[in-house]
Amino acid sequence: MSYHGRHRQEKGLRNQDIEGQVSKTDGDDSGQKRTTKKTILDPEGQLLQWWNIMFAVSCVIAVSVDPLFFYLPVINGDAKCVWLDKRLKIVAITLRSVTDFIYVMNIIIQFICPYIDEDSRKLGRIIIVRDPQQIANRYFFSRYFVIDVLAVLPIPQVLFPIIFSKVRGSRFLDKRKFLNAVIFCQYVPRILRIYISWINLTKSASKLARLVWIKAAFNFFLYILASHVLGAFWYLFSVQRETACWHKACEKHVGCTPSSFSCNQPSSDRAFLDYYCPVQTPNTTLFDFGIFFEALQSHTLESTDFPRKLSHCFWWGLRNLSSFGQNLQTSTYFWENCFAVCISIFGLLLFLHFIGNLQTYIQLATERSEEIIKNMRVKEREMELWIFRNQLPSTIKEEIMSIVQHMLEEKKDVDVQNLLSHLPIELGRKIKRYICLPMLKQVPQLQGKGEQLLQLICEYLKPMHYNQHNYIVREGEPLDAMLFITQGIIWNFTTSINAERSAKCIEKGSFYGEELLDWGLECSAALPNLSDLPISLKTAKTHTKVEAFALMANDLRTIVSRRTEAASCVQALTVAAFRRINERNNEKSSLQLVAGKRKIELSSALLPKGNKS
Repeated sequence: MSYHGRHRQEKGLRNQDIEGQVSKTDGDDSGQKRTTKKTILDPEGQLLQWWNIMFAVSCVIAVSVDPLFFYLPVINGDAKCVWLDKRLKIVAITLRSVTDFIYVMNIIIQFICPYIDEDSRKLGRIIIVRDPQQIANRYFFSRYFVIDVLAVLPIPQVLFPIIFSKVRGSRFLDKRKFLNAVIFCQYVPRILRIYISWINLTKSASKLARLVWIKAAFNFFLYILASHVLGAFWYLFSVQRETACWHKACEKHVGCTPSSFSCNQPSSDRAFLDYYCPVQTPNTTLFDFGIFFEALQSHTLESTDFPRKLSHCFWWGLRNLSSFGQNLQTSTYFWENCFAVCISIFGLLLFLHFIGNLQTYIQLATERSEEIIKNMRVKEREMELWIFRNQLPSTIKEEIMSIVQHMLEEKKDVDVQNLLSHLPIELGRKIKRYICLPMLKQVPQLQGKGEQLLQLICEYLKPMHYNQHNYIVREGEPLDAMLFITQGIIWNFTTSINAERSAKCIEKGSFYGEELLDWGLECSAALPNLSDLPISLKTAKTHTKVEAFALMANDLRTIVSRRTEAASCVQALTVAAFRRINERNNEKSSLQLVAGKRKIELSSALLPKGNKS
């Protein structure tokens, strides 16, 4: 079974299982039973496909929104404290709440949406599981449920206020590292959810999966998204690295109380931090900021201009991701080196994935180009062979080959067996006249009918193709077409017991079914009736592949109607012409009679009175 046939069968079975659920209820007072149609969600229906697309877009937006929380802390360079951008916090929480709501809706849908039993496909039947308990168990005990729950947890909304809270003491630096790891780890289920959604979309839309350029565009978007995320992490780690330097400096300075350095708390003189945490004149012996020094020196951490911070951090992420972190000068700080290693690995993986897609695209494009060239050569050879078999002149051959080559260059398919449909109408008429007119002149019923009728019949001829050993018409069936053979052999024989058995070979240049012309042209009625088609007295069966032009019975009726209309028009014109001639002759006779009378009267007036008699 072909793919389209199997797809239609599965769709039909699925529709029967979904929309054909009829549940009988208890009868009413009259004892009659009534049926109600039960409608459920189709696992492969259009509604869920649109939802999957919207959910995939939401997952991408969610991963793009989360880095906004990393830009919440802002450094006050003069007071040496950290404060949170409240306006950005409101925007980030609002956007995150919207995406989390879509996540929750998707979890609910997974608990109530029926699914197709994959084992039933192997048996050739689509079985849809609608039992709520089975649906819930299938999703609850799957890895998707764990991924969805971890992805929807409000970790940034909860942890960021804690990270920059009033917690005192240097021990909080170790707790901050743990909270950073938790925030970073939530990206794993969120990225996995994007990947799962992408796989589901490609499964439900097979054409989408074949478009390599869409995969390449998706890979390019991953580059942009990874640059955005890495830039945000770089900003956050830069803030934490500077506050870590403040904590260590506070431990060395007499009279400094370790705190979270929040701007909401009263602060003492912290001018000593400029010495222990130098920014303008770096001193790695005191404190090495490593790859975060650029963020401090450019005052990006102190800026309240969010677009400026976002663009600078994004450029930092894109630059180092594209170069695999080769230009990063790290310190000996362990977590800083881990971050740099992640940048290098992610950049390499994305680059290899992009190159793989690019190579696949180039390979497919090359194969497609070679296939087009091969197809053009094959089609050209088939065209030349068809032209040679039909012995067309060189002028027509040049016109055909020019049109075919132009269509093949535009990557349009050319069906050799239906060549006339690809050619201009006038060229098609010319070809049919050149091939069919000699055969039409050999038909006894058409001899002496005039060239115009033969050309009119040529316009209605249709190309036909038959495989070998196929029946064209059987004995006793209505004969609804007349064939003019251009290639191949047809056997015409009888199988009737009473008739004399004989077989006739009909080859190229011959015709078959001339009884149809007797039915159409010799019919006494105004138009031939299709109910009175002649019955074939013999069976016609192909011996080889056959190419022919067919004059269909309905087309013959059209030709007869056009002839009848033309004859009626000529007759009407002839009658009108004779009428005008008669009117003119009668008018001329009347004028001559009047003129004769006037002449006689004038002559009698001129004679003497005695001679008037």
